[in-house]
Amino acid sequence: MSSTNPTDLPSEEELAKMSREELVKLGGKLDGVEIVEYPDPWPVKGTRAEKRAERAVALWFLIAAISGFAFVGVFLFWPHAYTAPNTEGYFAYSLFTPLLGATLGLSVLALGVGALLYTKKFIPHEVAVQQRSDGGSSELDKKTILAHLSDAGERSTIGRRSLVKASAGLGATAMGLGVGVFALGGLVRDPWAQTDTKNSLWHTGWMNEPGNNEKVFLRRATGHAHEVVLVKPEDIDAGGMETVFPFRESERDDHHALSAALKRSDNPVMLIRLRSEDARKVVKHQGQEDFNYGDYYAYTKICSHLGCPTSLYEQRTNRILCPCHQSQFDALQYAKPIFGPATRKLAQLPIAVDEETGYLYARSDFIEPVGPAFWERKS
Repeated sequence: MSSTNPTDLPSEEELAKMSREELVKLGGKLDGVEIVEYPDPWPVKGTRAEKRAERAVALWFLIAAISGFAFVGVFLFWPHAYTAPNTEGYFAYSLFTPLLGATLGLSVLALGVGALLYTKKFIPHEVAVQQRSDGGSSELDKKTILAHLSDAGERSTIGRRSLVKASAGLGATAMGLGVGVFALGGLVRDPWAQTDTKNSLWHTGWMNEPGNNEKVFLRRATGHAHEVVLVKPEDIDAGGMETVFPFRESERDDHHALSAALKRSDNPVMLIRLRSEDARKVVKHQGQEDFNYGDYYAYTKICSHLGCPTSLYEQRTNRILCPCHQSQFDALQYAKPIFGPATRKLAQLPIAVDEETGYLYARSDFIEPVGPAFWERKS
């Protein structure tokens, strides 16, 4: 409740003529606020101590700006392609992630320290007692609160500290740019770039370059990046599932290629062996009727919703599950979605058995893009 008698309130004409200081006093009086103490942090203006404090604040904001721009530079230009240990360039590659964390973290920290230091050094630390009340805000209340806010800004002296404002703006801009690059940098990719190679959005590491007819075998991940263990049909029990990756015989002694095949995000494939009674119930997708080998079906592990790994296979129901957002796919119906946010089936990899070695291999790459949708994708 207001402690002021309604008859003591100013008229609209009087209200329009009141200064900010008068409005501040009136607003406090109306709200039952008693200012016990409102000291000026710098009663003597332009002292050396005040200037040192201002430079200290600006320094932290400048550190935030330099760190933010450094983050952008590291993200865009630092060597980030995988390099095997004990090879040339590995040390620089190993610093990529730590440098990202250090530069962005320092930018956020410095901006926060600068803001806290400014608050401590320049914002008046008032002590006030206020009686709280309920009710809506009248036009008078709105006028007086705006005056209070304006007065607080004036007393903080931020308006006349161009060095602090410039450095704070630069620091905030650099940090915001860094956060924006971090969030969007990995998404800005042209699907038409290198369209005919496995480096485009249309293909994966299972694709052979044009003119290369080398077979791409299904390889187990054993936990050792340079170990090659290929898969035969008899290696998986009925109702079982195993994650496999592409392998070419020409890569056997290439440690970089062997490691890269396991790390590439669109390479993991679920190799599922259905039980005989379940295999007889399979409904195949049009144009992909011969993609399986007997009871063996191979589907990408990259969820068509947001790209999470569909790592779970439920043998009893023949459902493939994505643990991130609970999408479920029916392995007996060309891995079409039957629950959750995913709207497209999982891409199927055509497989066969090499007659000479008995190992399973991919007859070709996926015939459709794997993973989430993008603008040019038709399915």
